[in-house]
This record gives sequence, C-alpha cells and structure tokens, in this order.
Amino acid sequence: MDMKKIEAIIRIEKLDEVRIALEKEGFVGMTVTEVKGRGSQKGITLEWRAGEYRVEFLPKLKLELVVDEFDVESAIKVLTEAARTGKPGDGKIFIYPVDNVVRVRTGERGKKAL
Repeated sequence: MDMKKIEAIIRIEKLDEVRIALEKEGFVGMTVTEVKGRGSQKGITLEWRAGEYRVEFLPKLKLELVVDEFDVESAIKVLTEAARTGKPGDGKIFIYPVDNVVRVRTGERGKKAL
C-alpha cells in the first residue's frame, strides 16, 4: 500500500496546461490552493508612478495529488514538462510518504480510496 503525496508549487498561468497534461496521463484527482512564496529569486522589483517597489512574496499555486508509488516518476515528468518555462520561479515539487487514505463517502481505504 505504498502511496506518495506530490506537492507542486507552480506558476498560476501554467495551471490549465498542467491539469490537462496530468489528466492525459490518468491523474485526475488533485487539490489546488492559491499560495504566496519566494525562492532563490527573492521576489521581484516593479515600477509604478510613485517609483520602484519590491514584491517579496509572489503568487503561486500549490497542486497536491496522491498517487501509487509506481506512478510517482510519471507524475513528476508530466509536472516538470507542463509547468516549465525555463525562467526562475517555475516552482518546486515535493514528495512525501502517505500512510493511508480513507474515502469519506464509502470508508474505503488505501489505494482503493484513490
């Protein structure tokens, strides 16, 4: 019953492309949350009428999905290919072990609940 949770931090504008690519590979269940963050780029400097100002935390999306451990590399490949622009700020992918999953409606557990 080895399952993994994949959390991907991606650019907001890449969501549809990522969702479509994941669905084509059979990954349909996911949760998306609006988040703000910063990485090595440390925010951005913008100009406005009053002058320059710095945005320290940029808007991003956190996409979460739980998959069978045998599907992890496939999901990572889809995510990296669909979310990549080649510029700083493309995001990160984190993988965590999942002990169990319970489907609320039926009480099913484990991979059956995915």
